[in-house]
Amino acid sequence: MSTTEDGAAEPQLLITTPPPGDRPTEPWTRRSSGQAGDSRRQDPHIPFALNTAAAWSWRLLFVLIMAGVIVWLSRPVSTILVGVAVAALLAGLLTPAVRWLRKHRIGSGWATAITEIGLIVVVLGLLTLVGQQLVSGFTDLSDQVVAGYHQLMDWLADGPLHVTVDQVDQAISSVTATIKDNSSQILAGAASFGSTAGNVGEGLVICLFTLIFFLLEGERIWLFLVGVAPKSARRAVNGAGRRGWHSLVSYTRIQVFVAFVDAVGIGLAAFFLRVPLAFPLAVLVFLSSFVPIIGALLSGAVAVLLALVANGPINAVLMLAAVLLVQQIESHLLQPLVMGKAVSLHPLAVVLAVAVGTTLLGIVGAVFAVPALAVLNTVIRYLAGRQWEQDDAIRTEPFRFDWEIAKARKKSLKQKAKEKLREEAHPEEQTA
Repeated sequence: MSTTEDGAAEPQLLITTPPPGDRPTEPWTRRSSGQAGDSRRQDPHIPFALNTAAAWSWRLLFVLIMAGVIVWLSRPVSTILVGVAVAALLAGLLTPAVRWLRKHRIGSGWATAITEIGLIVVVLGLLTLVGQQLVSGFTDLSDQVVAGYHQLMDWLADGPLHVTVDQVDQAISSVTATIKDNSSQILAGAASFGSTAGNVGEGLVICLFTLIFFLLEGERIWLFLVGVAPKSARRAVNGAGRRGWHSLVSYTRIQVFVAFVDAVGIGLAAFFLRVPLAFPLAVLVFLSSFVPIIGALLSGAVAVLLALVANGPINAVLMLAAVLLVQQIESHLLQPLVMGKAVSLHPLAVVLAVAVGTTLLGIVGAVFAVPALAVLNTVIRYLAGRQWEQDDAIRTEPFRFDWEIAKARKKSLKQKAKEKLREEAHPEEQTA
């Protein structure tokens, strides 16, 4: 304690630090020393809220610019990236089959080969069956289209619309003239279809080749990527990647189930209403269901239009009712009970993700927009909550394989059980 010139004790300012339990925990009261220094150095004429908004704005702008650059750089190799992405989705679906074969004493190589060959056989079988249905169905469809056309004309003339045959002929002539005027663009689109088919073939080969290694050495590939990260960040990268992968696999499996239910429901409705090409229509519904919301609308419109052309307006109304019933079951029963457990995304976020993906990458973006958003949502929540610090699966760095993680967790549980028994046997030690 210091003294003044007259010998009196000089009062001192005592700064006390509250105990940890009494410190404020609100996020707006927590500031690091660097943040406090920044707030003291900032211009007093600029409000703190405006300064914070500006800091967030330029960071968000930088993130958006980098995302745009990544999309722009990925366009030349989009075929390769799409093939790898599809292989990742298929690996998530087929991994349980590979594990089941391994449990029955089949080697990893043979299990992978059997699984992938089985996938190819199933896909080729479905394509063959759809082709046969199309060839045999178009013969009957042509007769039904003629009969349906006459029935539709009679309904337009005698129904509430009172449309004359001359008005219909004029509309058909207008459509024909429009097609002739845009014939060059149609031919250009047909020419681009050839290159698109070539890209699809290339992507298919890349997908099948990549799928072999994902099924055979997927864990080793992931651990290699984790090892590339800085050592201090490996636990966070490992945990976030595993959580994102589980989210992607869960979403894909449940989406396949939902698409199968939609296809069976609409296919059975088309079969009982005697709509032609019922099985190819069910396959179309199954494939289009992987584009959320928009795919269901398009496939439902195709089903109703097919029923209208082939069987008339009454049959089309019944088909529309069946499509709406199946979609309502999906929206109010399957989506909340099944899909909600896999990924918690607001419907508005799903629609916007599909719209942005379609604008940037076309049909590929529409298919992969929602899975990418689901993975991004899971990874951000994991990292923002610093969940790797309490994640038992990655708490010990050397144990990164699935079987090593399970072994480490089992050992940890045994150790905790022993400590609990020791505490119950010697309570006096805890009291002391």
